[in-house]
Amino acid sequence: MKVIETDLPGCLVIEPRVFGDARGFFFEQWNRERYAQHGIFMDAVQANVSRSARGVLRGLHYQLPNPQGKLVSVLEGEVFDVAVDIRRGSPTFGKWAAVVLSADNQRQFWIPPGFAHGFAVTSEHALFHYFCSAPYDAAADKGIRWDDPAVAIDWPVAAPELSAKDRAAPLLGEVAQERLPVY
Repeated sequence: MKVIETDLPGCLVIEPRVFGDARGFFFEQWNRERYAQHGIFMDAVQANVSRSARGVLRGLHYQLPNPQGKLVSVLEGEVFDVAVDIRRGSPTFGKWAAVVLSADNQRQFWIPPGFAHGFAVTSEHALFHYFCSAPYDAAADKGIRWDDPAVAIDWPVAAPELSAKDRAAPLLGEVAQERLPVY
């Protein structure tokens, strides 16, 4: 597999080795030992799948306490996937990194604990897969605004379809320091 560093230390793009022929393809989606060799230390305790239509934007989400690391990929379709460093005291606080994930490129994105995460669907629909390092905790579920001008993500959708929760999320600068992870 090939591991590509982003501008956010710890956020990694993984290009697995895909074996294909006329019948289809095969690749290893997760191997704890192999991924640990590349700095991804995670015991996947929960796996989630979401399906969304073109123009849907999910995020930017994080958990505190009980932050989650996420290894994400797309099983069908294509998304523009984003991680935002929201760790107070981090030299890259408020910066973002993005990668196009698709069923065609088979890329994965590792988002360590302490980062907000979101994605926008750029294909007709997308089937999105998450391996999580901690279980979902509704009481710890938090978010920041997808269109925060201080973060300035260059989303590929101008008027996305959002959940009520995501529409009501605060700007990063409005979040109390104790409600942000520590670097």
